[in-house]
Amino acid sequence: MSRRSELIILLVTDVVAVVIANVLWYWIRFEWARLGDTVFAPDDSVLIPVYATLTAYWLALFLFYGMYRERYAASRFDELASLAKVVTFGILVLFFVFFIDALDAYSARTNLILYWMAIFSLVAFGRVLVRSVQKLLILRGHGLHRTLIVGWSDRVDRLHAEVARYPEAGLEIVGALRLRRQNVRDSMYETADIGEKEMIALENTPSIHDLPRLIDELEIQDVLIALGSNDGDSLMEVLRLCDGKSVSLKLVPDFYTLIGGMARTEHMYGLPLIEVLSEPMQPWERSLKRLFDFIVSVVILIIGLPLWIILGLAVLISSPGPAIYRQERVGRHGEVFIMLKYRTMNLNAEEETGPVWAQPDDPRYTPLGRWLRKWRLDEIPQLLNVFKGEMSLVGPRPERPYFVEKLANEIPLYNRRHRVKPGITGWAQVKWKYDSSLDDVRQKVKYDLFYIENLSFQRDLQILFRTIYTAIRGSGR
Repeated sequence: MSRRSELIILLVTDVVAVVIANVLWYWIRFEWARLGDTVFAPDDSVLIPVYATLTAYWLALFLFYGMYRERYAASRFDELASLAKVVTFGILVLFFVFFIDALDAYSARTNLILYWMAIFSLVAFGRVLVRSVQKLLILRGHGLHRTLIVGWSDRVDRLHAEVARYPEAGLEIVGALRLRRQNVRDSMYETADIGEKEMIALENTPSIHDLPRLIDELEIQDVLIALGSNDGDSLMEVLRLCDGKSVSLKLVPDFYTLIGGMARTEHMYGLPLIEVLSEPMQPWERSLKRLFDFIVSVVILIIGLPLWIILGLAVLISSPGPAIYRQERVGRHGEVFIMLKYRTMNLNAEEETGPVWAQPDDPRYTPLGRWLRKWRLDEIPQLLNVFKGEMSLVGPRPERPYFVEKLANEIPLYNRRHRVKPGITGWAQVKWKYDSSLDDVRQKVKYDLFYIENLSFQRDLQILFRTIYTAIRGSGR
């Protein structure tokens, strides 16, 4: 079952379950009067709009709390536990905000419990049914996660055999990157399928540094790391190469003490693995962050539209060239997108020098461009990137592919910045100056990694307030 099919089926199942639950509760409460005397009875003409509103409410709540995120081969009990928490919160909001005044004190608790049971039981039934079908398809070899093993040769074989014993985990081993113990750079790469097929060695043997390319070419979804507990340097090299890639990293449990807070232990149907570099934010915080980004970007773009048009015209009039500068930047999971800015430099400013960092009193700036950068107004068009979901208001600043390739080789763990969406502003921007050297970048990477490992909506607000203060002071350049 593909991710898109899973999402559509879950949405349809939840809609049907919620509608049935609402109709059932209405009939028990108002038609059959089984829960005490009714204080009021809704008019039949408003029932359909009410059902539609309540259904939208529950779907939005499920989305907000991450009930539609991928839960591949996860425990159905854990999903039901999460569902129970969300339903409890949602019903408390409904009753205390909308319905509590319409219920007599005697029947309020009974109504609350009945509605909770109706929503939870029907939604849970639908989800258990979907997950059971999904598990059946996995056992029959459909919708498996493409998996690559990285590690020492003997451990690769053992882990491959261990994975084959647990088909419920849904892992399809499509390749193994074998490392020789003499040197992490001396490596072999072989392909393998779960089954009795022999491993086929490729003619050109890639090294460990080809891992990012192999992830892309083989469309890898999970990377299993089969190293020893004394192989810290090798592990960190693998983590560095996988940083920024849209893959799940899992390793054998004896590494737990080495990676501490970066890991989460899990058992996949009896197969003990540790997930490394898992999602840094809770689902509800990610949803809140995205909702906040969307609302703020729309409000600022609409309210300030006359001013943004005036600034664009001023850029056009003040110097030759377009008002909006479009530049390729690297976003989340290493995906390239087009970032928008008001043009602050002369046309073809890097034609002779190539990509270079901005400097104090940079001669490439136009007079208006220097003023726009001073007050951070050149960043306003990036709100369109935020609106589209390519960027966030707060996050590590996106860099150009040229610099990303260069810096990833110079700075350890640089690509870990790509685990989250890039931002218009970030912790590094409010704590450090503009990049003018490799040392500046190294320092800002430290701040970016701190931000990623300590992500929270509260910290985002803190960074935004600091950014506003910096802009008011006019200390940009």
